This record gives sequence, structure tokens and C-alpha cells, in this order.
Amino acid sequence: MASKEQRHRAIQEIISRESISTQAELVDRLRKLNYDVTQATVSRDINEMRLVRVPLGRGKHKYALAHLDLAEDVMEELRRMFRTFVRDVDRGENILMLKVSEGHASGIALLIDRLRRDDIVGTIAGEDSILVVGRTVQDAEALQEEFDRLLT
Repeated sequence: MASKEQRHRAIQEIISRESISTQAELVDRLRKLNYDVTQATVSRDINEMRLVRVPLGRGKHKYALAHLDLAEDVMEELRRMFRTFVRDVDRGENILMLKVSEGHASGIALLIDRLRRDDIVGTIAGEDSILVVGRTVQDAEALQEEFDRLLT
């Protein structure tokens, strides 16, 4: 059985290649890729992934990933995600370990990557954890303090 993270990646690929305008179409495409999904599951996925329907003209729409272009938008979304899904922040030297609710690591890591900060070398997301690599030990210490503040 495929994980939620794998299904979310499949959804991202589908909507980036095709004009999917309804949940039923998305269910159909996922089933063709051997994902056993219902419309209710896809509806939750759309909400969790924060997909939006963008106009194509002539009354037609398609699903797309919401674009968070401004740093303030990314930080606000990261703050919301931390309060909702992050359970713990720990650090060893210049590496932070974020423990998150199952299935939400990749979305949070993506937001951290979108910050495009020099003090963050990169992230690696699993199912329920994220490694955040700070450029230096001091950077990681400051990041830990910042991430701890996002939890409150």
C-alpha cells in the first residue's frame, strides 16, 4: 500500500502534467496509477496540500499548487504548519531533527526549503521526521530557537 506522502507526490505530478478540474478526474488518474482512493481521500489530500483551482478561461478551471512567493507568506504558512503538525524540535551539533505528525514531513520541509536561507544547507523529509542541516553549529542553535518559537 502506498503512503500518503507517495500519493501526494503522485498528485503533484498529475496536476503538473494535466489539466485536472474535478476531484473525480483526480481519483480516476490516481486509480490508473494503482492508488486505491476514494473521493473523500482525494478531498482531504487537496485540503492538506493546499491545492487551488485556477481559471483556464471560458469557465474552466484546473487544480494547481498554491504559490507562496513572498517570504512573509511562507513564514505564515510555516507557523501554521508548526503549530498544527510539529511535535518536537531537537538538535545535535548543526543538525536539527523535527518530529512531525505522520504524513506531513514533506510539506513542512518544502516550506523550509522555500525560505531560501543561507543558514540552512537543506532538508531531508521522511514520513514523520525532518532533518534540517544548519550551515554552522551557531546557525543551528539560532534555528532551533526560531523553530521553538513557531511551536507556541
